[in-house]
Amino acid sequence: MDLSALLPSIVLGIVEGLTEFLPISSTGHLIIAGDLLNYTGDQAKTFEVCIQLGAILAVCWLYRRRLLKVITGLTTDRTAQNFVINLIVGILPSAVFGLLLYEVIKSHLFNPVVVALAMVVGGGIIFLVERRDRHPRITDVDQMQWTDALKVGLAQVFSMVPGTSRSGATIIGGLLFGLSRRTATEFSFFLAIPTMFLATGYDIYKSWHILAHTDLVFFGVGFITAFFSALVAIKMLIRYVANHDFKIFAWYRVVVGSLFLLYFMR
Repeated sequence: MDLSALLPSIVLGIVEGLTEFLPISSTGHLIIAGDLLNYTGDQAKTFEVCIQLGAILAVCWLYRRRLLKVITGLTTDRTAQNFVINLIVGILPSAVFGLLLYEVIKSHLFNPVVVALAMVVGGGIIFLVERRDRHPRITDVDQMQWTDALKVGLAQVFSMVPGTSRSGATIIGGLLFGLSRRTATEFSFFLAIPTMFLATGYDIYKSWHILAHTDLVFFGVGFITAFFSALVAIKMLIRYVANHDFKIFAWYRVVVGSLFLLYFMR
């Protein structure tokens, strides 16, 4: 397989890694980029889901000490137990709705126009949330209760619409429910781990019949580029939210979503 054949894999891997944890919709960018690269269809949809594993493993790597502490303290540490309970509760809404709506979403919502509309609407919601006077009651992930995790998990359900953004839905949901920016962002990272592992595993199970051995190199290159670009994006976002709000992402969503809407509806 020559380099030109791998170009879509490299480009889409970079796009996935840079956008997965920003509130701008990685799936939306992948659908639009895939359309521009003429890489579409069922295999493209499965590829887009599979390379998310690379981005998720970047979170696991960056937070490996925290995750190892949780695992080793699971039987004795109440904080570790509460952390795991929150993750389980947080993924339940998406797991239930994902199983019920999988075919509908894959068949009818994975198109550039839906993505562009969702980007614009999501940008408007971020603007509205950032206009509110905020006095966060939770400033650390370990302060969260299962009810807080459930609320964020319910917000994550909206991200099933491509272009909405999983990280955007969970971060903005967290802000609405009293989490600080850093806490909402970090819980979004942690919640992504079980959510995306389950989503990717289910998608591969459903799409296994359309994959071939020749796809392994193409998928592997996308996976690796997504991993390394996600490492960069996560570090940048954590530094950014320490001193900034999310309005820049709202502007980005509205402007880029509007441009794509004009392009794909021409």
